[in-house]
Amino acid sequence: MTGILVLAGTPIGDVRDAPPRLAEELAGADVVAAEDTRRLRRLTQALGVAPAGRVVSYFEGNESARTPELVEELAGGARVLLVTDAGMPSVSDPGYRLVAAAVERGVRVTAVPGPSAVLTALALSGLPVDRFCFEGFLPRKAGERLTRLRDVAEERRTLVYFESPHRVDDTLAAMAEVFGADRRAAVCRELTKTYEEVKRGGLGELAAWAGEGVRGEITVVVEGAPDRGPDEIGAEELVRRVRTREEAGERRKEAIAAVAAQAGVPKRDVFDAVVAAKNAGARGPEGDSKGSA
Repeated sequence: MTGILVLAGTPIGDVRDAPPRLAEELAGADVVAAEDTRRLRRLTQALGVAPAGRVVSYFEGNESARTPELVEELAGGARVLLVTDAGMPSVSDPGYRLVAAAVERGVRVTAVPGPSAVLTALALSGLPVDRFCFEGFLPRKAGERLTRLRDVAEERRTLVYFESPHRVDDTLAAMAEVFGADRRAAVCRELTKTYEEVKRGGLGELAAWAGEGVRGEITVVVEGAPDRGPDEIGAEELVRRVRTREEAGERRKEAIAAVAAQAGVPKRDVFDAVVAAKNAGARGPEGDSKGSA
């Protein structure tokens, strides 16, 4: 008989949000794999429970090496409980590798549902919740961050991101540049904690606010792109999108193709708009040529 892998959600702030089954699983598991064993100790003390099984660390640095060990434990019949610092395992946290390996080995995987910063922020944002996508953390490097944002510039579903308080101002500024300063968003800070705050407004406004300094755990929720038909996207907007992609390092041909696909217009229309803008830029205020090539 193989064992069972249990993914358990942990509080994202208020320890009273811990699901009742969490204490039972902590007490009964043969192995508890924790992202941070010190945080686990504080959690078990708050819950008044002592793990009877072996406690091991399972974090980004040792995830690849420890996964095979835990799978062997599972194959041998052990009940393995996986917990992270906050929220559900494998959602921007360690866990995916272990789940995939356990499934491949034929091990049963179940969960103790618990708090989720993604769903909590989404519910509090005041933005549409019928369709959304979770984008996790954006790249730290500015160029890579802009590229990732451009990839979802026309996404109509509500977007949810995690971000560090040290980078949230740069991220919001980049979002304002790519999505537009007026695109609605909500910055959710310290959810379920004493100083919980939800700041709502346009991305430009939020970027200015964040520039003054933001602390705590951050989740950003951004309104999806407006549902615009091809006829509503003017030539200037098409050119702007091509230039934005070119500035990020894309070749013009690829940028034109990508913009055309996103906008739902023929590539020839985008090409003609780019050529027209280039020709207009080569003329002076009176329409005269600035000079020969």
